[in-house]
Amino acid sequence: MGQTRLRLLGLVAVALMLAAACGGTSSNTSTKQFKIGLVTDIGGLNDKSFNHLADVGLLKAVTDFNVKGDVKESKTGDDYIPNLTNFASTGYDLVIGVGFLMQEAVGTVSGQFPNVHFAIIDGSGTDAAGNDLKHANVASLFFREQDAGAMVGVISGMLEKQGKLKNNKGVISAVGGVSIPPVNHYIAGYKWAATMEDPGIKVLVGYSNDFTDPAKCKGVAQQQIQGNSDVVFQVAGGCGLGALQAAGQAGVKSIGVDADQKDADPSVIASALKKVDVATYTAIKSVVNGQFAAGALTFDIQNDGAGYQVDNFTLPADILAEVTKIHDEIKAGTLTPPADIPA
Repeated sequence: MGQTRLRLLGLVAVALMLAAACGGTSSNTSTKQFKIGLVTDIGGLNDKSFNHLADVGLLKAVTDFNVKGDVKESKTGDDYIPNLTNFASTGYDLVIGVGFLMQEAVGTVSGQFPNVHFAIIDGSGTDAAGNDLKHANVASLFFREQDAGAMVGVISGMLEKQGKLKNNKGVISAVGGVSIPPVNHYIAGYKWAATMEDPGIKVLVGYSNDFTDPAKCKGVAQQQIQGNSDVVFQVAGGCGLGALQAAGQAGVKSIGVDADQKDADPSVIASALKKVDVATYTAIKSVVNGQFAAGALTFDIQNDGAGYQVDNFTLPADILAEVTKIHDEIKAGTLTPPADIPA
């Protein structure tokens, strides 16, 4: 009797396993392959900055979730709407726009395709006046760039205060692309932290009004270096690579932006990190998991969406200790870098 009962229980267990396996096979067969379209800003994939990072996030999602990922590079602002529309009109499940300058285009196209999910890095879907249209199919992926800017500001301010740089005239600088919130947030944190470490420091700020032409940023940086800047912080995407080169040619230090830019020029001593790859991946994951949510999602030091990397340089122990302290205070919420550039 006991053996018969055990045999019956075994048969039941096998039957349940087969049923579960059949159910699993059926479920997997019906699983769709999600299609993700990424539209770059005019900086393109070779900017070594936020467009590149968005593509890194897309490629990781392709590997992890077996999604189909495609990219369209925008050469001018006139390409935004056609590129977004191309993906939205051909059955893509999520269309991602990279960059603040694409806000109005995302607002327009998301309104025309309410059943398609959209996400935008550094902005929201707006009307022509810049008002958030709050479309139910748009996720806005924002960053507290000032958190990352503060990290490299501490490094720059302390190095200058301690007389460890070339000119030692109490001057550092930042080269922005276009004066838009994501750029100015970086510079705000940078100037705030440098001034906190050295109240007498002078922070020169200039703009190239361009995100793609390295020659324009190089010219701005050269002017700042002539004004005794010892550290040039580039906040201008592909254009800013010229600022890094100017620093290297003049024998001063530089700081990269968004991605780890240590290979862009030997003068790079640190990079302010903005984890666009993480944000892109997060948006794709939400769609794949059926958990897409419209509205704003912000990445910062507190959720490891922003940070810094030391490059081609070894921080002195006292500076490393101070950077770590400020980082931990921002993470804990006891210090809050400003969003606006201090006067």
